[in-house]
Amino acid sequence: MQKTSATGSQAIFHQRRSGVLLPITALPGSSQIKLEDNSERNGENSGENNEEVKNERGKESDKHPASYGFFDSACRFIDWIAGAGFSIWQLLPLGPTHSDNSPYLCLSSLAGERRYIGLHWLQQNGLLKSNIELSSIEHRAALDAAHNYFKKIPPDNHRYREYQQFCTESREWLDDFALFMALRQQHNQSPWNKWPTALRDRHSEAIKQAKQQLETEISQLKFIQFLFFKQWASIRDYASQQGVLLFGDMPLFVAHDSADVWANRDYFKLTKEGQPQVVAGVPPDYFSAVGQYWGNPHYHWKNLQRDNFSWWIQRLKVHLKMFDLLRIDHFRGLYSAWEIPANSNTAAEGQWQEAPAEQLLNAMHTELPELPLVAEDLGLMEPGITALLDQFKIPGMAVLQFAFDGNADNPYLPENLKQNSVLYSGTHDNDTSLGWFLGLSEQQQRQVTDYLHCGPKDLPRALLEKALASVAQLVIIPLQDLLGLGTGHRTNTPGIVGNNWLWRFQWQQLEPGIAEQFMRLNRDSGRCN
Repeated sequence: MQKTSATGSQAIFHQRRSGVLLPITALPGSSQIKLEDNSERNGENSGENNEEVKNERGKESDKHPASYGFFDSACRFIDWIAGAGFSIWQLLPLGPTHSDNSPYLCLSSLAGERRYIGLHWLQQNGLLKSNIELSSIEHRAALDAAHNYFKKIPPDNHRYREYQQFCTESREWLDDFALFMALRQQHNQSPWNKWPTALRDRHSEAIKQAKQQLETEISQLKFIQFLFFKQWASIRDYASQQGVLLFGDMPLFVAHDSADVWANRDYFKLTKEGQPQVVAGVPPDYFSAVGQYWGNPHYHWKNLQRDNFSWWIQRLKVHLKMFDLLRIDHFRGLYSAWEIPANSNTAAEGQWQEAPAEQLLNAMHTELPELPLVAEDLGLMEPGITALLDQFKIPGMAVLQFAFDGNADNPYLPENLKQNSVLYSGTHDNDTSLGWFLGLSEQQQRQVTDYLHCGPKDLPRALLEKALASVAQLVIIPLQDLLGLGTGHRTNTPGIVGNNWLWRFQWQQLEPGIAEQFMRLNRDSGRCN
């Protein structure tokens, strides 16, 4: 694969490409590392990998893997991607999660999750002593040890200068995040709107005292963010050397219990006590008969526009330091979003509320002229949204699983696709393609196989071949589909709490023959050099 230097979505889309969708948490973690009882996370599972975990579908041991050190596996996976003829790795958000592990409800939209940091990398870079046996140390204790070692480094050391530069460049969000997390820990992980009023409302004297009182904790939290972004930068550099672009995902909304909302209350529709007045979601749709009640607070767009959308632009700048291409999740919410009264029982009670999409996108492109965006534009799109994508030349999405409703004009059928689009076999919210196919009625299955000119046993491979042969300039395939895995291996089930975001593959599943087969398919479809 040739090294890629393209910038901007138009430059990236100047050639046919294909990529793999895999959340960072689906990588094999550092299985030899002892894991602490991280009880404050509730939903987070620990335990070591079991050699017997192979390809069995739906095994519980496959769903509850070790949950630390994923960055240590990233470069090996990048090698596999490149060896299979793919040039893009699409990830989900990398922010610090709440106890449900959802990457779409993070404690910050700008910070990184500490448990992703690899201890092997720390050791290789001299931040952990080489004689420390990683199998005998807890992840948290290892990060503490790295911080204690770092505090002894003299100010003229290059690592110390790098740290100071990071803190200076990230000050706009880092200071608030570190204080927010330290206060959250001090108050037993309670949401910020449950803190004492002076801290909840950020009274200047209370904030000053908190910074002094929690100076040690704040320093450590900043250092962990430094480690996260430094290791990720090395991963991105490695990916570039292998000709692989990193495709990030930026949620439209942020979590209520987050540093974003606590530090920027004026940008969200909240009561004076800090409670959301209205929350985000979607009306009844393909995924849920009663809609989806997400619970994120809605933006106060007039206040954001007053400040020329500076908060949004800051988010983009941070993400563009991490990724070559960005997907804006739920893009239609920039045009009009479903607002649900916060006290409603279901999402069905909401209404559409307009948003200043054109003004926001103009501000983005003025500040960042070569902005490489993809829009998640699935579902029923109004003509105004389509016109907006055309105006700013933003590629949209299509999902092949949605193409088989029997209508010849279905926009997701390969013959109806736009060239400037991203085609998925399925997304992180879909069942795997094999699970989807097996869940169809006999008549629906026959409709699929007739269209693909194949037999049932040829799924999902025939579906993937059809996607790669399509006119879509970019095709993204979840790793589960590349491996032919079933329902027990899906990433997320929308509207269902628990047992999501837990799936992980094992290295032995990436058999050499699979990479060879997809290298041939990518070459035949003109998607790799």
